[in-house]
Amino acid sequence: MSQIDRRRMIALSTGAMMTSLIPAAAVAAIDPRPVGKPGDFDFLTGEWRIHNRFREGDKWIEFAGEATVVAILGGIASVEELRIPARGFSGMGLRLLDVEKKIWSDHWVNAKSGVIGVPGQLGVFEDGVGTFLSAGEGEKGDELYRGVWDRITPTSCRWFQGVSRDGGRTWDDGWFMDWTRAG
Repeated sequence: MSQIDRRRMIALSTGAMMTSLIPAAAVAAIDPRPVGKPGDFDFLTGEWRIHNRFREGDKWIEFAGEATVVAILGGIASVEELRIPARGFSGMGLRLLDVEKKIWSDHWVNAKSGVIGVPGQLGVFEDGVGTFLSAGEGEKGDELYRGVWDRITPTSCRWFQGVSRDGGRTWDDGWFMDWTRAG
């Protein structure tokens, strides 16, 4: 299950720790415009069925999932419980708005470890798309990680994640989640 561990995708994203560990080009790529506002994640509140498409090595696998999402604190926080029974996987997404900086951070907690990924991926929604970035060290050197929320409607949305090894010029997207509102 380590291949699906989102903690890797939201590790090391900002602050002094990041600037000392990540090349300047990668740091510059993680600089969202300060346009975040309370309620940006309200579209996600509710019960969901999720179709996952995930790359394991050279092949794509598909599996079902489900989630329950709650908005709290007047829309400056969103809490997601993700369940993927077929993979024996569950966890919690925690999205928090820094009201002063107007930037969201997206954190992940794997139910097997109980450890929250800090700092989270940073991002905002612009033109109906939420893009969240972080940086870290991969097997082949410096990497940028990206999670994207798009195709947002009242009854569906999509989340996908990818990695870039060239400072964000190209992305290798390896996990797609198509969300459909339950009920």
